[in-house]
Amino acid sequence: GYRPIIDAFRLFAKTDDSAYTKSSSAIIKTGDFICPSTGKPCSCGASIANEGPSPTDSRTCGYRYKQISYSEINGSLYSEKELIFPPELLLRINMPLNLCGFGGLKWYRPLRLQHVLDLKSCYPEAKLVVGNSEVGIEMNMKNAQYPVLISVTHVPELNVLNVEENGLKIGASVRLTKLQQILRKVISEHDGHKTSSCKAILEQL
Repeated sequence: GYRPIIDAFRLFAKTDDSAYTKSSSAIIKTGDFICPSTGKPCSCGASIANEGPSPTDSRTCGYRYKQISYSEINGSLYSEKELIFPPELLLRINMPLNLCGFGGLKWYRPLRLQHVLDLKSCYPEAKLVVGNSEVGIEMNMKNAQYPVLISVTHVPELNVLNVEENGLKIGASVRLTKLQQILRKVISEHDGHKTSSCKAILEQL
């Protein structure tokens, strides 16, 4: 889902890496200066380099870097360079959250199923959310209001995905990518007449 966003940002990025690979000593030696505005060699920074940087100096070059269109992007150059989830976040201990927002908005993230039930008992009209895309659509398109939101993404009982004798047990918070993996495994290990629903779900995903 984030690949189109990265592609879109690439439209605003400079693609000539050679302008950024020269060391400062090489730049001074050759007389080529990299414009702080465009990232391209120019003469606007020569006086700054000779006189030393000034915190109040805001001179920039008037040259505008050529924009590129989406069709010029070669996605194959970085298709194998997926972003790595920060390891520090993996080591963090999950904690229940209780946040209050503008206009009395309340947002909860319980860690136990019983806490979800308790919150639902206190706030019967509360919206249970996982990905939260539906809420955005309902608020924008249907003018729906949800003063209390309960995120159930971290409830272990709702993240269960088990293959049982009479079918699959899929928790409400199971990630779709994990569900896809299990469905493929089930389809490969069982007879076709037993996995028609799995194939349909996988095709829909």
